[in-house]
Amino acid sequence: MSTASDTPVLDTLAAMTVDSLDRCGLAPDMLILTRIAALAASDAPPISYVAHIDPALNAGLTADQLQDVLVAIAPIVGTARVMTAAGNIAAALGVAIAVADAEIEAQG
Repeated sequence: MSTASDTPVLDTLAAMTVDSLDRCGLAPDMLILTRIAALAASDAPPISYVAHIDPALNAGLTADQLQDVLVAIAPIVGTARVMTAAGNIAAALGVAIAVADAEIEAQG
């Protein structure tokens, strides 16, 4: 198999995301909240949440709205998945902050 890139997995995920966005009629905030719910339901790792931080901020979502999604899905996916999701979201935010700090330090 030949690839045109050194990051074929990331390229594929990016292409899938773009295709999904092109085909989805949800408002940006609802799209991100839906994706957060799906990540929690699938017991996704922190890195999966990292990809949604900038889109969530750009959509104007608040921490309260993210918590509301976790509260809403708790009876369906269970408390263990919701608690894991909350921890994974916190870890993802920590990664995003560390990256931003490193970028600022490299610039100045």
